[in-house]
Amino acid sequence: MKKSPREKQDGTRKLGRRALMLAGIQLGVVTTLALRLRSMQLDHAEEYRLLADGNSIKIRLLPPARGLIHDRNGLLIAGNEQNYRVTLTREEAGGDVEPVLRRLSQLIPISEERIAELLEEFSKRTAITPIVLADRLSWEQFSSIAVNAPALSGITPESGLSRAYPRAGDLAHVMGYVGPVSDYDLSKIEDPDPVLMLPEFQLGKVGVETKLETLLRGKAGARRVEVNSAGREMRELSRQEGEQGATVQLTLDAQLQNYAAQRMGEESAAAVVMNVQTGDLLTICSSPSFDPNKFVRGISSADYRALMDHDHRPLADKTVQGLYPPGSTFKMVTLLAGLDSGLINSGTRYYCPGYTEVGGRRFHCWRRGGHGTVDPIQSLEQSCDVFYYELAQRVGIDRIGAMAKRLGIGVPHDLPMSAVAEGIAPDRAWKRARYDQPWQIGDSLNASIGQGFVLASPLQLAVMTARIASGRAVSPRLVHAIDGVPEPLPEAEALGLDEALLRMARGGMDAVMNGPRGTARRSRISREDWRMAGKTGTSQVRNITAAERARGVISNEQLPWNRRDHALFVCYAPYESPRYAVSVVVEHGGGGSTAAAPIARDILLFALADGLPPLDAVPADQRADMEARHAAMNLYTPQPTAPGRSRA
Repeated sequence: MKKSPREKQDGTRKLGRRALMLAGIQLGVVTTLALRLRSMQLDHAEEYRLLADGNSIKIRLLPPARGLIHDRNGLLIAGNEQNYRVTLTREEAGGDVEPVLRRLSQLIPISEERIAELLEEFSKRTAITPIVLADRLSWEQFSSIAVNAPALSGITPESGLSRAYPRAGDLAHVMGYVGPVSDYDLSKIEDPDPVLMLPEFQLGKVGVETKLETLLRGKAGARRVEVNSAGREMRELSRQEGEQGATVQLTLDAQLQNYAAQRMGEESAAAVVMNVQTGDLLTICSSPSFDPNKFVRGISSADYRALMDHDHRPLADKTVQGLYPPGSTFKMVTLLAGLDSGLINSGTRYYCPGYTEVGGRRFHCWRRGGHGTVDPIQSLEQSCDVFYYELAQRVGIDRIGAMAKRLGIGVPHDLPMSAVAEGIAPDRAWKRARYDQPWQIGDSLNASIGQGFVLASPLQLAVMTARIASGRAVSPRLVHAIDGVPEPLPEAEALGLDEALLRMARGGMDAVMNGPRGTARRSRISREDWRMAGKTGTSQVRNITAAERARGVISNEQLPWNRRDHALFVCYAPYESPRYAVSVVVEHGGGGSTAAAPIARDILLFALADGLPPLDAVPADQRADMEARHAAMNLYTPQPTAPGRSRA
């Protein structure tokens, strides 16, 4: 069909508009390309010229600052300090690092032995792995290296952070320490965080540092840098700082911990202070201690050998790893097992002639002449062994073992500390499983007084004491808050023991301290509002033969140190309204009343007084000694800027 002239004219106009539109689009594209080319050729010419000469962009990880750790009052107990160091990357040094090391040795001291060690380490690592050549440099050394860096291929001076423990040995066993990541550390991690590959990156090795590693480590940052063909860093293009690890607040009181450490002195000992109501651990102190800062900085062979060879085992955490026969501190367990079973009551009395004979064998009381007739309260006050020999034969080991576990012995307690021991609360099934032997009546008699197979840690003895004092299954805890958010405090369930039975056990512990024949009467607290209840314990570490008994038992003072009895003591106060429970173990200390009780009493007084206790808190004849002892101490006094104290 033939188009009309009008239709032809409209078609021509439409075609013209489309052509103009297409031409405009083409012009815009060409203009954009021209502007981009101009920018690349003029504005960014230097950048592209450098890249064309062999430059490249690399991403370098930035180690995060490790999280801080504070005590319950906000005092810093694990922090970070400035550390100047220098690293070398073999790839950036052109593959041959020895000439660089030689030149660097003209700026800072590097011995031939150290150069040999570094060359061996470079041979084991990939070419792109930076190796720390020296750290903890002075500012002058660091500045000298930075100025000469252009002549030192592959060298990178770095300013970073290193872990520091301002309280040194006071909290070493709890805190643990950090150290460089080893191949062994990496082998234990299924998918290692790339930050662990950074040179000399530190991670927790033991204690809180390793148990809370994920929280404390933080997240790595990154920076984009431009390096030339020789591997020299030309400039930093961008930087994103890492995310610092969490700030952790522990339940510990650094001042009380410091006092406990000094009060134990050079003894091989352990002390635990626990809040009876919340389970907060205010002190968990092992003596002697060590300086964790030496491990962070690289402990010398001589220092490490001295720690390993020390007969008091300063590297061992005796509070949670040490297991000891609890001795007579276990008698409350046996007593409560008998009371709870209904087999004895407050009127039950047993006669003690100084021994019990079972199956032709004599089991002796600590008092050779015996105690005469004693009731439950007197059995604790005078620590009569025969009372518990008689009781064990009636109650049986299974009830005793079950009560021990109810009170916290023979069960693991969940704490962020290394190698927390479970202890042993034996029963028939345990011996069959462990030794494939039947339980014997003699085993029960030994267990009834905390000897034989029974083993407990100082932590467990503190838990036992806190549960007797409160009547609740309170559990120990060490972490108070994370990033300012308090950790949940679960309500402790009732022990399920009749309050009248618990009052009887507490009454016996009160008589130990305040009764006329109490075994620890000399270590009592004089102030009535801080009245203390406690129990002494002495556990044998050697067998006493019949011949020795006939001649007379050799005193602890006449024996070598490592053959003397362990001294133990547990206590709580105030008696009517308990706040704190304390346990102290002095290895090879002799008697619990003479070696452990005075230490525990003084530590408990410091907690109650929130500082050095008034002298009127102890008997008059002991006040001069206490005053002199405190005057000789170098006690930790925090700055007044610390947050308000709270032991609630």
